[in-house]
Amino acid sequence: VWVWIEQFRGEVISSSWEAIRAGRSIVDAFGGQVTACAFGQGVEGLAQEAIQYGADRVLLADDATLADFRVEAYAPLLTRLAQEHKPAAILLGATTRGRELAPTVAAALETGAIADVTALEVEDGNILATRPIYSGKLSSKCVIPERRPQIVSLRPRAFPRPEPDGGRTGEIVHVAPALAEDEIKTKVTGFAAAEGQVSLADAAIIVAGGRGVGGPDGFAPLVDLTKTLDAALGASRAAVDAGWIPYAQQVGQTGKTVSPDLYVACGISGAIQHQAGMRTSKIIVAVNKDPEAPIFKLAQYGIVGDLFQVVPALTAAFKERLD
Repeated sequence: VWVWIEQFRGEVISSSWEAIRAGRSIVDAFGGQVTACAFGQGVEGLAQEAIQYGADRVLLADDATLADFRVEAYAPLLTRLAQEHKPAAILLGATTRGRELAPTVAAALETGAIADVTALEVEDGNILATRPIYSGKLSSKCVIPERRPQIVSLRPRAFPRPEPDGGRTGEIVHVAPALAEDEIKTKVTGFAAAEGQVSLADAAIIVAGGRGVGGPDGFAPLVDLTKTLDAALGASRAAVDAGWIPYAQQVGQTGKTVSPDLYVACGISGAIQHQAGMRTSKIIVAVNKDPEAPIFKLAQYGIVGDLFQVVPALTAAFKERLD
């Protein structure tokens, strides 16, 4: 089982370690080894880190052409390595980069790709992957019965993250990039950083606002709560479409899919499109004035009340408990 290690400027995205844990559970039960594929520039340290998190072997490509993710550089390299070594499966996080890389490599290898998977089993030598369908109302079990490798992207935070073991040892194999710089059409000219924000994809806690916040200023008490809980700020499509908050914060079918430990929905009615993006949250707390709001059917805990009274009270209570 191979796992693609996604990194940005040398820092590994957490979903990659979760994928190693998922791959480890497969090979521990059915044999084989976990191979991590680490691409980048100046990423020699990632190889040993991947071994500590559960990889038995690392295919390490360290080159200037791989410094920033470009599918034109990454996909041919992963494709070439898969053609040479013939892994049974390739796992990767269902992140923005992973969602681009997985189908590109699958098309090049003429195999199947299963996206946004929340559970894995093995049956008759095939990975049986569970993924949500129909906006999360149903789950589908998918399999790639004939073609290899089986390419599977895993929903971030749907699988447990392993604890690193500094005593583990493994093999590191250096591999060459697939393309020279002049063969790669796209160039990365820079990045615009969102300062002071917790990533929605990686957040253990998300506080989200919807139409009920009433306007841009209505997010202020939610922001206070996120700061207290070290949480990410999310929003429903209604709030984004109204121009109250950037699209980057949208959770839902046409936004980001998240799986935090705690999701606090404030002034969100809970349309099925929004539920599609947060249904797999472990604990859902809903705050809404409408007792008939659909979000209450999904939430483990519900507070019927004015969010402008409830949220500040929650923030004060959390501050008291956490101080």
